[in-house]
Amino acid sequence: MHAMVLQWTNNGMKQSYVYICANKRNGTLYIGVTSNLIKRIYEHKQGFVEGFTKRYDAHMLVWYEVYSSIDDAITREKNLKNWHRKWKIALIEEMNPEWEDLYPTILT
Repeated sequence: MHAMVLQWTNNGMKQSYVYICANKRNGTLYIGVTSNLIKRIYEHKQGFVEGFTKRYDAHMLVWYEVYSSIDDAITREKNLKNWHRKWKIALIEEMNPEWEDLYPTILT
């Protein structure tokens, strides 16, 4: 599990994130990209983001990756959206076998 999300790389460039939210273990999955993971997940949890995550209550952060380039993050997001569901589940379980909400771990 990741311990902390840094918002800036060592060279001062802003980091970007690809993330997966779920409503429960093996439940509905949402894949997104952001430059501020803490803020974005907070928005999902509070219901500030209209659409898919609000409709399906998919606000549990179950997986994420960090990128130094927003272009790389967007490319990865698009790639993941084309994956088979079982591949996405395997990816999540590789990082987070218990499907814990990782949000508290990125706040420290």
